[in-house]
Amino acid sequence: MHTAQYRFSTTWRIEAPLPAVWAVVRDASRWPRWWKNVERVVEIAPGTGEGIGAVHRYTWKGALPYRIVFDMHVTHVDPLVALEGEATGDVRGTGRWQFANDGDATIVRYDWQIHTSRSWMNLLAPIARPVFRWNHDAVMREGGESLARLLHARLLSIEQT
Repeated sequence: MHTAQYRFSTTWRIEAPLPAVWAVVRDASRWPRWWKNVERVVEIAPGTGEGIGAVHRYTWKGALPYRIVFDMHVTHVDPLVALEGEATGDVRGTGRWQFANDGDATIVRYDWQIHTSRSWMNLLAPIARPVFRWNHDAVMREGGESLARLLHARLLSIEQT
């Protein structure tokens, strides 16, 4: 079966110290407490002390009436710089968080390169692609706004491509 491929990139610029932003994003098990689109995160495997090899099962719900469930296997951790993993499940592909300082702000970039595994998503992809992108962008916008609220910080900008 043909699978639909997607490439999303989101950049948050948050007026908060990089170590604080890193600590919150790094701790995916707590995401459901502050990011309303993350319904559930279950640890499948703990990984090393740095987290390499850890596997978490995520259940996401966007603005549209469906959920995405996938396992994320952490493949790379560079503290305060990058966090990367491979997804399997309703979507398959790579997610990469990158962190950088910009004066008093932290720049967080998330790149998500995936293929959809669910047959209905692949069938609808030719016409629904813009709607799926809109849904992803809404989830990431909410994530940036929620992260800033959690850190009592200003979200200075969000860029999505």
